[in-house]
Amino acid sequence: MSFAALDGKTALVTGASRGIGAAVARELARAGAAVVIGYRAGQEEAGALAAEIGARAVQADVSSAEDAARLVEEAGDLDILVNNAGMTRDGVLARMSDADWDEVIGTNLSSVFYTCRAVCRPMMKKRAGSIVNISSVVGVHGNWGQTNYAASKAGIIGFTKSLARELGSRNVRANVVAPGYVKTRLTDVLPEEATAAMLQNTPLARLGEPKDVAGAVRFLCSDEASFITGDVLLVDGGLGM
Repeated sequence: MSFAALDGKTALVTGASRGIGAAVARELARAGAAVVIGYRAGQEEAGALAAEIGARAVQADVSSAEDAARLVEEAGDLDILVNNAGMTRDGVLARMSDADWDEVIGTNLSSVFYTCRAVCRPMMKKRAGSIVNISSVVGVHGNWGQTNYAASKAGIIGFTKSLARELGSRNVRANVVAPGYVKTRLTDVLPEEATAAMLQNTPLARLGEPKDVAGAVRFLCSDEASFITGDVLLVDGGLGM
């Protein structure tokens, strides 16, 4: 058996039609897991990925409690839950609308609450499971023009640490992966000067790749990480030191 193998395990990845979520789905499938791809939009992308890796794709808006519960139910007997669904609506606080605040908090943070609530009882009952929630280095250090995003990602960290304390006695683990700046559609739209500033502050002097995050997620989902819970793993090239 290979290191961090996931043979025989079933995993649900939210926000998995593209970017980091798609990379995580690919990596977990490569490790031997049966993967369920959760997605809100991007039906064609999700379907293509499912065909590529032998997964199932299920549409759901995880910012809705009802949709999140349905997604978990349709995913089946889960061993692994990876909460990756996320969005940005950047802007300085003085000009931020209620809608931009509510949508980011709902998609990034409330979704984690809804899916974890739906999955925790079954995992506790079988006394096994791994939950990995995707936060961000922005949730650790903050960032100009991202009060809503930073609040949602910092909230994920506090939520997950508390959840780890609640579930630990039942052998269910909960951890956070906090990526730095990774090549995705969210970073593709950044001005060149902003990207240059990021690189200057990153000791490894490059943007991350989605697969860099996926490898960290795979490890935390695996039995090799069986004594790790409530942790925050920064995958940021040293940016957050």
